[in-house]
Amino acid sequence: MRIGAPREIKNSEYRVGLTPASVAELVHAGHEVRLERGAGEGAGLSDEDYTSAGAVLAESPADLFASCELIVKVKEPQAVEVAMLRPGHILFTYLHLAADASLTRALMASGAVCIAYETVTAPGGGLPLLAPMSEIAGRLAPQMGARFLEKPAGGRGVLLAGAPGVPSAEVLVLGAGSVGAQAATIAFGMGASLLVADRNPEALRRLEGKLGAAVQTIYSTRTAIAEAIRRADLVICAALTPGAKAPVLVTREMLSTMKRGAVIVDVAIDQGGSCETSRPTSHSDPVYVVDGIVHYCVTNMPGVVPRTSTFALNNATLPFVLALANKGWRDAVRDDVHLRAGLEIAAGKLFSVPVAAAHGLHLSSISDVLSG
Repeated sequence: MRIGAPREIKNSEYRVGLTPASVAELVHAGHEVRLERGAGEGAGLSDEDYTSAGAVLAESPADLFASCELIVKVKEPQAVEVAMLRPGHILFTYLHLAADASLTRALMASGAVCIAYETVTAPGGGLPLLAPMSEIAGRLAPQMGARFLEKPAGGRGVLLAGAPGVPSAEVLVLGAGSVGAQAATIAFGMGASLLVADRNPEALRRLEGKLGAAVQTIYSTRTAIAEAIRRADLVICAALTPGAKAPVLVTREMLSTMKRGAVIVDVAIDQGGSCETSRPTSHSDPVYVVDGIVHYCVTNMPGVVPRTSTFALNNATLPFVLALANKGWRDAVRDDVHLRAGLEIAAGKLFSVPVAAAHGLHLSSISDVLSG
């Protein structure tokens, strides 16, 4: 199979879908890999690194899309990329379709097979292709929050760790899953005063077991969040409903009770955001202010550390890329129920329950296309 990795064109996105090591594995398995020239530069990977691993360089995205069957990306396709998709293409990337009705419809119209990293499951539970980026985004969240709490960046002028005789910053983490646990761990390490809210007592119990008395936990209700948010200097939104729109946990009304210059880092913005006033931003223009509250809502947070993120992502995706290339998408999906969970669109049909519900679209059965 011909496998292509184009250069990412989303604003300030520097990751790449395949590493040279992944290319070498695919070539060893008998496949041809094409990489758009310069695609790895943002992650510190040269064209020579790729050609040495066996890749063929494509001079343009149009050449790559025209010559490859399996397109391996990082972020959702932009409009010019969607226009190059056609029946016969397999697109394997993050999609986050529950937050984007127009992209959903465009991908259905393309006729391509679209498999979303973020909904592929694992035998023991969890989302193995989302997990590495969730972990990195969670680790970045307190770092970004600390940056924008600084006065020149528009924040309150508060140091997370405080100082002798001066209390540390109050950090509220909404969600104790993969993102929230990582965010809590880093915020704790930075010396913040930490409160974590979730509706899963077991997740809170695990976090308490890890961080001990350094973390306070609360059961997440509207009342509990409303009370906690008044005291917070930094709020990290880390709640996730797999494949669905993120739950809105912070309302516009709550902003009026917050400290002026407090910061909200909405890690859930890829799925629509957990704050009512959240809207997507980019690394080149990461924040805006609503009612005196700084909002950081970058949709590709791990893209700011592209080398770390690219290698972490490839460690998770490579087995699935190999399965798709070795077997073809139908057999790969038939043979692996966990990869099947990532199949969202094929032959113009939509198979994701939460995406169909989010946009009022017809839900088809995967068996309709697997028998073809």
